[in-house]
Amino acid sequence: MGQGQAKNKKPVRRLFGTDGVRGIANQEPMTSEMALNLGRAMARVLHDAVALPSAESGRSLPPSLAKRRAGSKEHRYKILIGKDTRVSGYMLETALASGICSMGADVQLVGPLPTPAVAFLTRSMRADAGVVISASHNPYQDNGIKFFSWDGFKLPDAVEARMEEMIFNGETERDRATASKIGKAFRIDDALGRYVVFLKNTFPRHLTLEGLRIVADCGHGAAYRVIPEVLTELGAEVIPIGVQPDGENINRRCGALYPETAREVLLHEHADFAVSLDGDADRAIFTDETGDILDGDQVMAMCAADMQEKGILKGRAVVATVMSNLGFELALRPLGVQVLRTEVGDRYVVERMLEGGYNLGGEQSGHIIFLDHNTTGDGAISCLQVLALMVEKGKRLSELKRIMTRLPQVLINVKVREKKPLEQMVKVSRVITEVEKSLDGRGRALVRYSGTEMLARVMLEGEDDSKIRAMAQTIADAIGVEVGAEG
Repeated sequence: MGQGQAKNKKPVRRLFGTDGVRGIANQEPMTSEMALNLGRAMARVLHDAVALPSAESGRSLPPSLAKRRAGSKEHRYKILIGKDTRVSGYMLETALASGICSMGADVQLVGPLPTPAVAFLTRSMRADAGVVISASHNPYQDNGIKFFSWDGFKLPDAVEARMEEMIFNGETERDRATASKIGKAFRIDDALGRYVVFLKNTFPRHLTLEGLRIVADCGHGAAYRVIPEVLTELGAEVIPIGVQPDGENINRRCGALYPETAREVLLHEHADFAVSLDGDADRAIFTDETGDILDGDQVMAMCAADMQEKGILKGRAVVATVMSNLGFELALRPLGVQVLRTEVGDRYVVERMLEGGYNLGGEQSGHIIFLDHNTTGDGAISCLQVLALMVEKGKRLSELKRIMTRLPQVLINVKVREKKPLEQMVKVSRVITEVEKSLDGRGRALVRYSGTEMLARVMLEGEDDSKIRAMAQTIADAIGVEVGAEG
């Protein structure tokens, strides 16, 4: 169980990780020069392939549009760019737009908006691709660039690999546009309003949030205007926090990584509900009226149960990652709902959802994908779905969360000097096997390497907290002896 998950079968990439390109702003690879080249590569790959492939359908474009574009040398490709509130976003946005225009494509600038808003707007505005400048939950000195295809899904690995190839073999330095073929940049002034209307339309028309006091912590990030406006227009009394971005305070002791901040306000103001969003608002963490903080597993459990009851849960299954709590599976099993697991990363959850035709999936961290509404994790939609469930059932969040009981879960990170396959470390494999035998089906062990850091992650679940802590430490010690790093 644990050993198989540690294998990394993905090809080694020089730029792209599991969620685009990311790093410290103004240092490689997150420099203006690289942003310029990424913009050129994005525009170039559009021209070369006529259109980007769709993650959902496997074809490039709807047939009618593909034929029109393939037969028209005058077609001008459009790439939409959004960002969060980091001060470095201005620098990277300008460089990206310059690179795109230099290859003959047009740019649509929507300013600070959530990642899921860019996914939605890319589709609704019929853009050929979308770009988000954000490092999500990371501190302000970091930034990142991630890309969406025309259908609002993240770019397939093959397209990202092709963009890398173009950058490192010098293709982005050739065949630049000249004269009237150079692209233009346009600012879309009503982008926020379009997204607000879209969000409100995902909330059942026969329901209202009147009578609810809601704490909305936007983390000084991309949703600082969106969430308060949507909740207020739906009738709630909103207590907004984290809505004064200054370019440097994004995610600082607030938002999805620090739900305690919203919890304190909720308890002080005697509010009914609190939502905490990360910097690009693709994930959300909720706090009930008693001050108890829920994770993504609990939210998916209550939503899956409701969707199953209504007969709208496709495939009678939910897609989660290997990190989701075993209590999640145990809660849904009596309802006839299966939990399907993927490796960590919301892009892998979406891939599995598309492959199997499922419409609900997500991560324990708060990325939840309601595929009937949007193509990526959307903290605002997750918030509205939970609130709709509360209003429709006439129950508080503290009541709804009882559907699931979390088993004790322990996670230990071990610094390693190399990511040696677990099956090649005999003593480590033996310890893992002994632990799994001891759990005897009443818990689980997962050992894997981090995809972004030199860490081995040891996760155990079981009924006895002290027992699984000791077991996890035994595995961690064995890994430390074999490949541990100092410090």
